[in-house]
Amino acid sequence: MPIRSSVCAVFALLVSVSASASQYPMLDMVAQKVIARYEQSTCEQLWEARGKPKPPEVQEMLQILQGDPQMRTVFINEVAGPVANKMFECGLIP
Repeated sequence: MPIRSSVCAVFALLVSVSASASQYPMLDMVAQKVIARYEQSTCEQLWEARGKPKPPEVQEMLQILQGDPQMRTVFINEVAGPVANKMFECGLIP
């Protein structure tokens, strides 16, 4: 029986992950744009962009994410790996 309960637990986890990803289709699109920007930018471009003001649409998205913790969690879970890896490669994080 332990194998069966493990399989059920994994299935439940997969269902909840896919439900949360499809819960915010617009957020998924924004997350993919953020990931693409980091993957396509050079380290020099990322260093230069650090202190510059954000465009209005980015500021608006940040306000939405600040007001919705559940949405923010989904967004961060989606972009964290690729963005952190690029930042590490560029020396932006230790």
